[in-house]
Amino acid sequence: MTLLCTGYEPFGDHDTNPSGEVAASLDGATVAGHEVVGETLPVAFGPAEERMHELLDEHDPAVVVATGLAAGRAAVCVERVGINVADTVGVPDNAGNDPVDEQLDSDGRDARLSTLPVRETVEACLDAGVPARVSNTAGTHLCNGILYRTLTMLADSDTPAGFLHLPATPEQAAASGADGEAARGGSVTPSLPRELDERAVELAFERALGVDAESSVASE
Repeated sequence: MTLLCTGYEPFGDHDTNPSGEVAASLDGATVAGHEVVGETLPVAFGPAEERMHELLDEHDPAVVVATGLAAGRAAVCVERVGINVADTVGVPDNAGNDPVDEQLDSDGRDARLSTLPVRETVEACLDAGVPARVSNTAGTHLCNGILYRTLTMLADSDTPAGFLHLPATPEQAAASGADGEAARGGSVTPSLPRELDERAVELAFERALGVDAESSVASE
């Protein structure tokens, strides 16, 4: 069986998106004996959900780990819950949609809990030297949207699924530091190397599969 990792394309003021880069890098890798399918989703309400549905139908993955960028967060955030709210807070998606206090699913429940082993994934990350924490809010943009929608799609399945928010990369942080006049005492966005993001995703897969965190990862 396969493992599905999704990320997002660049959006808003971000010229790059580490989540999409992580998904592309892990595509074709092997984690705990399972091949990873990595896919970059569009940053658009509707098309992102439709593509996720297609991927689930096509690959019938053993585990789903969706990822997205959360510039400003200092660690990988393993999200605990997706809520039935879409609100872009003034940052429209790439199709120009700018929902305000809308429901993702008018007939859906208020929230859905991640079915990944959230705390165990964070503990495995910390043991492996990857800064990580449990997060109780995935926001109300596309990241929360795909978490909620994916959990809804898999509600009658035993497939574990969840979401990891990834910090900015060092390159993004340096660029923000330049814009923020860090050389004159301005702030710098927290960052994490992409290699640690990738390891966090691998560990999330391993913990969901019940595999020891020391399991090897090989690329084909």
